[in-house]
Amino acid sequence: MSDSQKQKRPVIIGVTGGSGSGKTSVSRAIFDSLNGHSILMIQEDSYYKDQTGIPFEERVKVNYDHPNAFDTDLLIEQLNDLLAWKSIDIPVYDYVQHNRSKEVVHADPKEVIIVEGILVLNDPRLRDLMDIKIFVDTDDDIRIIRRISRDLEERGRSLQSVISQYLDTVKPMYHQFIEPTKRYADIIVPEGGQNQVAIDILVAKVRDILNRHSDEEKA
Repeated sequence: MSDSQKQKRPVIIGVTGGSGSGKTSVSRAIFDSLNGHSILMIQEDSYYKDQTGIPFEERVKVNYDHPNAFDTDLLIEQLNDLLAWKSIDIPVYDYVQHNRSKEVVHADPKEVIIVEGILVLNDPRLRDLMDIKIFVDTDDDIRIIRRISRDLEERGRSLQSVISQYLDTVKPMYHQFIEPTKRYADIIVPEGGQNQVAIDILVAKVRDILNRHSDEEKA
């Protein structure tokens, strides 16, 4: 890392929306389109609180769509480290065990950092670190269908558990904590990863940021 690069503040892009909205698809589309550039993607889910010592039966009952389920202090701390061009060790969350695993993923600082998750615009301390804030807005019916498919195929959940969790916590928490953060967004993307026009515009914006950084370093 050159001295001139260290003087520049990395750009943080926050991408949020309800569970199953397509926020991960939008983030991944941006990331993949800029493959080879200085860019890092962080998922808020990695920062669910460590629940070691809590019985599995109790971990299953936790409201994972409430702000209290996340170790936001650690996420903010690690983002500040990245802004200071320091490497971090990102936690790894085990969805089957409903707990943080013993593994971590080492990540070096990059010029552009994408932070994706359901509550990344909820905490003002987190919002204040972001240069671009994106809300992915998708109909409730589409989101629940996507969530059922994902949780059955990727997270080892039963259909009944997915439906119960959605009705008991996911939907009410969306309307209480997630949807209200739409007012903080710089850009609202309807229909998530299906909105190729919006993704192309976002990729062009991020590419412009990277190009400007490159031009400044050459100057």
